[in-house]
This record gives sequence, structure tokens and C-alpha cells, in this order.
Amino acid sequence: MKQVAIKGVVNREIKILKLNPLLMYVGLWADNQDETVNCLIHKNALDFFYRVTMDSKVAFFGHYNSRKQFIVDKFMVANPHLYQAPRTPSEAKLQAMMA
Repeated sequence: MKQVAIKGVVNREIKILKLNPLLMYVGLWADNQDETVNCLIHKNALDFFYRVTMDSKVAFFGHYNSRKQFIVDKFMVANPHLYQAPRTPSEAKLQAMMA
């Protein structure tokens, strides 16, 4: 297996293919290719699902399988969209009032 690094933008909704074991599909518009790369994520898939939204910039490291699908071994998300917990009770009240 030849290890490859690709980076690009998520251009399709993340789909959960299997729950046990967890397997997710994501479409990636790679910077160095003119087509969408079909990617499968198994390792740390819930973390990926939590961090990524549409149009997120990501970098993948992994390999291609026999079906020309990219199997992700490692990933990195630029500017992840994460929930920020309130640090003080006054911030918690403010968040509750705005919701």
C-alpha cells in the first residue's frame, strides 16, 4: 500500500455507511485533482464528524483500495467548528438568554 497525502475541501454531506463498526463516507474536492475523491473514514470517525462541516478545509493521509476509494488513516481539520462551553457562570446565563 502506497501512503498518500491529499488536502482539499469537503464538498458533500458526510454519510454514515455502517454503525458497527463505524464507517463514514465523505466527498473531498482535492486541491491537486479536478474531481471529487471518495473517502472512507473509520479511525476517529466520530471526532471527524464532530469537527467538520460542509466547505471545511481538511488534509488526509492514507491509501487507495482496489475500488479507487481513499481510506483515511489520519486527518487534520483547519479551523474546526467546535462547541465552546461557557467558562464562567455569567457566560452560561448569557448563552441561555440568547438561545
